[in-house]
Amino acid sequence: MPTLLLSLETSSPVCSVALHRLNDGELVGQSELRLEKSHSSHLSILIHQLLENTLHTLQDVAGVAVSDGPGSYTGLRIGTAAAKGLCYALDVPLLAVSTLRSLAYQVASRTPRPEQYLYCPMLDARRMEVYAAMYRSDITEVLAPTPLILEESTLAEHLSHHSLLFFGGGARKFQPLVASNARAEFLPGIEPSAVAVGALGVAAYHQQEFQSVAYYEPFYLKEVHTTTPKNKA
Repeated sequence: MPTLLLSLETSSPVCSVALHRLNDGELVGQSELRLEKSHSSHLSILIHQLLENTLHTLQDVAGVAVSDGPGSYTGLRIGTAAAKGLCYALDVPLLAVSTLRSLAYQVASRTPRPEQYLYCPMLDARRMEVYAAMYRSDITEVLAPTPLILEESTLAEHLSHHSLLFFGGGARKFQPLVASNARAEFLPGIEPSAVAVGALGVAAYHQQEFQSVAYYEPFYLKEVHTTTPKNKA
């Protein structure tokens, strides 16, 4: 009987996969690759290597969780396509886990006295814009995922009442703007991880928060902008 949840995280330059036991949420194994633009060619290899290294097969997988976004458009599409293909082939449910929520879980679960902070993951959206959200230590939502233009006044209302932890690839751009505010703390080196996606995915699996394999699309937050070349006269 299948007993494992396979999770995929492809929203950032880090491509990672993880396996969790569904009965108790225990992490079975993880694998990641930090190589730009490698997701399409290496994701399936990471999955099969992880299964082999943990002495499991795809037949042990009872569900697939994928990072839902926001994040890299290309990365999210690659992860979604892989997750859908596995769900179709194995006839197992698909789960989607917010990239920002999983980042907040990753930090809050390791923070001493976590209730003293609000958690604000930020993903780089180029220039002085980020994708951000805010959560309490139990990962309940304070601010829904939203695009933010970074200025000195950004999140000033929250910072006037709470201590905030900022992290993720976009947080470093915000740090100089609020350097004088003692309520703003920054954690470097926090990247999206399939381990956090899987931990939240296990809970979603037991709550049967399944996605339609046929119609699911990632949460891009902003529309993908494409341009069409003009016809030459």
